Amino acid sequence: MISFLLVRKIVQLFLIMILGYLLVKLKVLKTEESVVLSKLSLYLVMPAVIISAFQVDFKPEIQAGLTLAFVAAVAIHAVLLVIGHGSDKLFKFEEVDIASIIYSNAGNLIIPIVTAVLGNEWVIYSTAFVSVQLVFLWTHCKLMFSKEKTPNLRKIILNINMIAIFVGVLSMVSGICLPAMLNETLGSIGSMIGPLGMLITGMIVAGMDMKQVFRSKKVYVVTFFRMILCPTIILLLLKLSNAGSLVDNGTEILLITFLATVTPAASTVTQFAQVHDKNAAYAGAINIMTTLVCIITMPLFVMLYYM
Repeated sequence: MISFLLVRKIVQLFLIMILGYLLVKLKVLKTEESVVLSKLSLYLVMPAVIISAFQVDFKPEIQAGLTLAFVAAVAIHAVLLVIGHGSDKLFKFEEVDIASIIYSNAGNLIIPIVTAVLGNEWVIYSTAFVSVQLVFLWTHCKLMFSKEKTPNLRKIILNINMIAIFVGVLSMVSGICLPAMLNETLGSIGSMIGPLGMLITGMIVAGMDMKQVFRSKKVYVVTFFRMILCPTIILLLLKLSNAGSLVDNGTEILLITFLATVTPAASTVTQFAQVHDKNAAYAGAINIMTTLVCIITMPLFVMLYYM
C-alpha cells in the first residue's frame, strides 16, 4: 500500500515537471524566467513550510521521536558527506555532482509523501530531516557553490531559512502557536513547494540540449550513487543500529527519515547551480534522471526496509 502511494505521488510531481517544460516549449514563458521562481521557492515557500510544520504540541512522545529523527538525520548527512567527497577524486566529480549525491529532494517531496502515505500527524518528524538538510545546504552546499573559503556566519544566521528553523523550534518548545489565520496562510504558501520545485525543473529542462546532456556518463554514475548506493548503505546502517527500538513508533519515524534519504537529487541543487552559474542544465538532467529512477527504487527500498 505504501509503495503504491509513493509511485502515485512521484508520478504526479513528474507530470507537473512536464507542465513546466511545456510552458517554455509553447513560448508562454522563457527558461531564464525560472530564476524568479527559484528565488521564490528558496526564500518564501521553504520558510513557510518550516514554520508551519513546527506548529504542534510538544508532548514527551513527540520530543523523543523528534530527537531520534534529528540524530538520525545528522548521522545520515555525515555518511552522505563522506560518500560524496570520498568519491570526488576517483570520479572527478564537480560541485553539482557532489551536491546531487549528498542532498536529496526531501524538501520538496518528503512532506507531501508523508502526508499522503502516513497522515498529517507524522509530518512533524519529516521536519527534522528537512531542517538538518537546510543547515547543511546553507552552509556546506552554499560554500561549495560560491567558492567562499570560510562561512560567513552572519549571512548564515540571518538567512531566512535558518531564521525560519529558529522561529519554528522556538514556537514548538515554548508552546506559543501562531494565530490560526497566519498559520493557515503559511500552510497555503508551503503547499506550493512540491509543484513549484518541479515546475522550475521542467522550465530549466526545456532549455537544455537533452541529447547532449544525457550523453554524459557522469549523469548515470551520479544517479547510481544517489538512488542505489547511498540508500543501500543507509538502510544497512539503520538495520544494524536497531535504532527503531529506542522510542515508541521508532520504526515509522525512521522510515520517514529513510524516505527522505531515498528521494531523487534535490531540485534545490539545480536552483543553487542556476543562481551561482554552475551548469544548471546538467543539474536539471540529474534531477530528471533520479526522478525517473525513483519511481522504481523508492517503493523497492520501502519493501526492503520492512523485511
